[in-house]
Amino acid sequence: MKDGKTPTHTLTSYYIPTDVEGTPLVDPTVGPAGRGGGFAVLTLQGLEPDHITESVYGRMPTPEEVTQLELPAGEPVMILKRCTYTAEHRVIEFARGVHAASRFAWTYTFTIPD
Repeated sequence: MKDGKTPTHTLTSYYIPTDVEGTPLVDPTVGPAGRGGGFAVLTLQGLEPDHITESVYGRMPTPEEVTQLELPAGEPVMILKRCTYTAEHRVIEFARGVHAASRFAWTYTFTIPD
């Protein structure tokens, strides 16, 4: 993801293969799910997201992350781990993001509004 021309973060979502078989989420192209993204696709599969838990921690970036995010020397990254659940508490998505530390910091759980 970029803010203008500056990379801000990466985010990769992981799904249970049988949950997304035959959907745009199995397309290897970045961002193929369209409007509403992965959550819209999951909802169409009968797996409506209900609540999310996200955790974030900081660390120094790998050399690949420095290059990919065009980080200045010495800037740490924030690692985001997200689990998305149905109302029945079934995990339907795990996501991992790497963010430039100067732009992100958070941990929270919430119910997705209508």
